[in-house]
Amino acid sequence: MKNVMLIIKEQFDNVGIIRRVSKYEEKATYQSHYLGLMWQFLNPLIQIGIYYLVFGLGVNGGRNVEGVPFIVWMLIGIIVWFFVNSSLLGGSNSIYNKVGMVSKMKFPVSVLPSINMASNIVSYWWMMAILIVVMFIFGVYPTIYWLQYIYYFICMIAFLFAMGILDSTITILVRDYHIMLQSILRLLFYVSGPIWDIETRSFPDWLVRIFQINPVYYFIDGFRDTFLSREWFWEKPTLALIFWGIISIILILGTHLHMKFRARFVDFI
Repeated sequence: MKNVMLIIKEQFDNVGIIRRVSKYEEKATYQSHYLGLMWQFLNPLIQIGIYYLVFGLGVNGGRNVEGVPFIVWMLIGIIVWFFVNSSLLGGSNSIYNKVGMVSKMKFPVSVLPSINMASNIVSYWWMMAILIVVMFIFGVYPTIYWLQYIYYFICMIAFLFAMGILDSTITILVRDYHIMLQSILRLLFYVSGPIWDIETRSFPDWLVRIFQINPVYYFIDGFRDTFLSREWFWEKPTLALIFWGIISIILILGTHLHMKFRARFVDFI
């Protein structure tokens, strides 16, 4: 737990650096493009259109899901998935790509996954704004359930932070890990529920229960509970305990490996 507290303290001590560097990363990524930062939401918007055509109109036949239009149901999950996917992939490579620079500067390498997450979150907020507009168009309005959005947002950030520390460290030690992670995320996309309702598919009950243990499924389904006013997070105490248990294990393991090998990162590269 000592390593966990130290890594978390480093994030809070370097909030200013995280914010400034993330803004620089955003501008540097799109500075040579004519549309610039607009690609932060244009790119996911194009992907959403493709997924809706394939899964909404093709596979689902344009039918409603849980009494709401498929586009609303899908948007809630797919927007979260885009943020998770980009943060996990970028976080995995964050230390490897920048460790040479950081070794010459006075801030800890543990903030690099957080910088990557912060740079991705701008696109996430743009897409959330689009989601709210779409929900209003289709008659989905705020209720008291929307207050628990804060809880599930914290769950998502905690997961990405824990995975960022672990993935970025393993990528330094085993370079093939980043390629393997890309394949894992492709599989995770189909078992985390962003584009279809796993519980209504013809999966065995035992397999559905395994899918529900997936941390990404937990907060994607939680965001749907929130925006579609289905149920409160405390009504699923078992899944909440499992989720935070998994996050704790990932964070303890990730911070332990990070602190053990941090002084030798440059040597491994």
